[in-house]
Amino acid sequence: MSIGRFPRFLWEKGKMNTLTVTIRTGKDNMDIPMIHDYLSTGSYWAQGISYAVVEGALAHSFCMGAFVEGQQVAFARLITDYHTFGWLADVFVLPAYRGRGISKQMMAFLKEQRWTKGLRRIMLSTLDAHELYRQYGFNDISKPLSLMEIYRPDIHRHFTVTEGTCG
Repeated sequence: MSIGRFPRFLWEKGKMNTLTVTIRTGKDNMDIPMIHDYLSTGSYWAQGISYAVVEGALAHSFCMGAFVEGQQVAFARLITDYHTFGWLADVFVLPAYRGRGISKQMMAFLKEQRWTKGLRRIMLSTLDAHELYRQYGFNDISKPLSLMEIYRPDIHRHFTVTEGTCG
């Protein structure tokens, strides 16, 4: 199965602390209202983000969710061109499901994708999960002085989707 050029997968991985976790991909498989609710009220990086911005961001990303008994309990997305680069973003596990290995299953699933093995660079930003990501090959920036950014952490509060859409 696929959604446009974005592949959709189902992945079962044993029981983790009595939970059977299924990893699904593709925006159409995601619980967008739950993702929006967490990002806009529970995350430290996207407080107040609009539903339209979340929905648009998911439409242009490789989306991955962890499901327990049909309910989505975790999410991550990779913003990517599928050939050279990816940026891992919006990774979270709902509080009631943390500490059960779900984020590890999601990272393992992502690394197992054939196309991710060919990406020259995958990057992310985190305040508190460095050790988790190190287990999956992430390291400190090798040449931090070569990187630059335009940093506007609250732009989603002041910029509407219609102003920022392409085309």
